[in-house]
Amino acid sequence: MGDTFHWLDVDLIAEELVERYPDHDPITISFPDLKRLVEELDDFEEQRGHPCNERILEAIQASWIRERADLVDDDDEDR
Repeated sequence: MGDTFHWLDVDLIAEELVERYPDHDPITISFPDLKRLVEELDDFEEQRGHPCNERILEAIQASWIRERADLVDDDDEDR
């Protein structure tokens, strides 16, 4: 990818999580674990003035759930 991203790039983070952690269930993950997974993503860089909070983690989790559902729907259509 090359470019860095940060906490406010919710949809991009969700896409990366789907790709990197296909076996993780975003519905059951705890916020501390979600925060750690995001921080471990390649090219993630926390931006000064935009720290992580519960609202951001909720948005990331919701987007991850949608991305994962879209992936399942796409797989079903391919069959």
